[in-house]
Amino acid sequence: MTRMTRILFVIVIAAHSSMGQASDAHWPTAAKNGFGTSTTLASKVWFTLADGVMTEVFYPTLDVPNVQMLEFSLFIGGEIEHEIHYTTHHLEIPNSDSLTFRQVNKAKSGRYTITKTYITDPRRNTVLIDLELDTSEAAEIGVYYDPSLNNSGMHDTAWVEGDAWLAIDGNKASALIPSCGFIRGGNYQQGSNESYSRAKGNVIQAGTLKGKRCTLALGFGKTTVEAARAARLSLAQGFESIRREYEAGWQRYVATLPRIEKYQRQFNMAAMVLKGLEDKTFRGASIASPSTPWGGGPNANEPTVSGYHGVWARDLYHVATAFDAMGDRAAASRLLDYIFRVQQKRDGSFPQNSWVDGRPIGGGLQMDQIGLPLVLAYQLGRTDRAMWRKHVKPAADFILRRGPRTDQDRWEEKPGYSPSTLAAEIAGLVCAAEIARVNGDKASANAYLETADKWVENIERWTVTGSGHTARGYYLRITENEDPNDGAKMEINSSSLKADERKIVDASFLELVRLGVKAPTDETIVETLKLIDQLIKVETPVGEAFYRYNHDAYGETPDGGNYDGRNGVGRLWTLLTGERGEYEIAAGDLASARKRLDTMAGFANDGLMIPEQVWDLKRAPNASFRFGAGTGSATPLAWSMAQFIRLAMNIENGRNLETPKVVWQRYGQRG
Repeated sequence: MTRMTRILFVIVIAAHSSMGQASDAHWPTAAKNGFGTSTTLASKVWFTLADGVMTEVFYPTLDVPNVQMLEFSLFIGGEIEHEIHYTTHHLEIPNSDSLTFRQVNKAKSGRYTITKTYITDPRRNTVLIDLELDTSEAAEIGVYYDPSLNNSGMHDTAWVEGDAWLAIDGNKASALIPSCGFIRGGNYQQGSNESYSRAKGNVIQAGTLKGKRCTLALGFGKTTVEAARAARLSLAQGFESIRREYEAGWQRYVATLPRIEKYQRQFNMAAMVLKGLEDKTFRGASIASPSTPWGGGPNANEPTVSGYHGVWARDLYHVATAFDAMGDRAAASRLLDYIFRVQQKRDGSFPQNSWVDGRPIGGGLQMDQIGLPLVLAYQLGRTDRAMWRKHVKPAADFILRRGPRTDQDRWEEKPGYSPSTLAAEIAGLVCAAEIARVNGDKASANAYLETADKWVENIERWTVTGSGHTARGYYLRITENEDPNDGAKMEINSSSLKADERKIVDASFLELVRLGVKAPTDETIVETLKLIDQLIKVETPVGEAFYRYNHDAYGETPDGGNYDGRNGVGRLWTLLTGERGEYEIAAGDLASARKRLDTMAGFANDGLMIPEQVWDLKRAPNASFRFGAGTGSATPLAWSMAQFIRLAMNIENGRNLETPKVVWQRYGQRG
């Protein structure tokens, strides 16, 4: 490395260090536009892409991120330019039937283009980056690698050994090796420009490459020897050979998918992402998103933050119903088996969420997460005696003991009587009763049906008010007690606001229709929809979208800053557009449902990833926000991708495939 290059390189280290707070580690943006892994179980590595660079890489399970960022810089004309800020970013999907992504970063000065294609090795724990620099000027490519091994940014040790940059934290190790070789590599502590032979703490590794065309292999293992071996073997096989193998695996999977009208490319991507989000060690453990929304808080120093790479029974239900709608009942059954065999507690309930190995994360009790697995068991025909005795009966009995009130609604916030939770509990009990009947347990079947009937009779008494917005009745978001008319004050999560519970509505009551408890023509359902459209619907450039509820505070701050738990503003949730489409299918309005599918496709970014939330205003605090486009929320969100698939399949079939027949026959078809 020349003296000038060394000086310039110190500048880029300082520039990156200034992006953080002191020496703290920070997870990058959750707004991913690329996510990839192989279809094989042998390769336990996943990559994510955002802002023109590679962000988190997960190994050996989907809840353990090991990388914060890998970025390239250019030393050109006596200056240094790094990709994130000095180039415009374009993402390509070179093979629409594969999770192969290409980032094309063009210098704002017009002096060069950096092109990078990403895959993983189907046989090894290696991410491969095929790098090409196009410039007519003399230039060197700098590499900036920020490992964050073992879901922690503060406990890495890094050093250079020959042509390999090595790092380790406990039994998680990485090795970065380029096919073209490094001119020189150094190890630094974040916040310092001093190079160390062995850096410890929040470390970064940086240096320059020997060539303008190169393949970089980032290998992982339990030791640095194992990680380096994976990287070297991948380089020895060659990028193009591995790419053919990688893409062949995805093409075989895509060939099994159903054909749909208009949005096949988006449909295939959603299906591939859902397949990729299932852990390869703990089968059936499908995480909510390979991201940490808004960076996850003040720092990523310790391995306690799970972000959205945890497992929720609710999300598993939605992903499983998408798999089932596509005809992949085997995948749906794996998810159900995980819920029951790994997550289920001795009392029959399920944790708020868990790590992929089943260790609980959150301590909240959400009764919809008890009911939905019972609906899924019925839908998948899992009625055998072992399933009944070990799993279905304990969960149904738990609902009898603890329902209908929930400690948290489906938004994981408030206790009380929630229409959507009631729908899941009632549907769960009716489905459990059918499974009990199949197994000859008439007493349990009768108890479940009697309770479900009683709760159906009381839904309006518990959750419908005629005071507040209109003289006619409408569903509340949730009421803490059995009286929806008492005007109780509800504190809005993550804010200091308190509002009359009669003034807060959301569209989650549509679960009553989707799960077969209410007919789509029910007067209160129709009346509440009118109110929803007045209060929480927004017309975006790509179609109608909805807030979770009015006064929601889970989103960016008013000035566009990261959600901080105090001053956020809830933005528009993409999956709610899909849920409205499913209501319209139930109501026989397929034309409107197709418009909802158009809108959901419009929410996807250039990598076809559908986010959790999209920006809700025509005005924006900075250029990173666009009306109707994704925010710093979780992207891709498995629930959103699953909702797109399910809506598409339901439109193709002219009915909501996941609506349980036994529930609809008992309640919904009666009007």
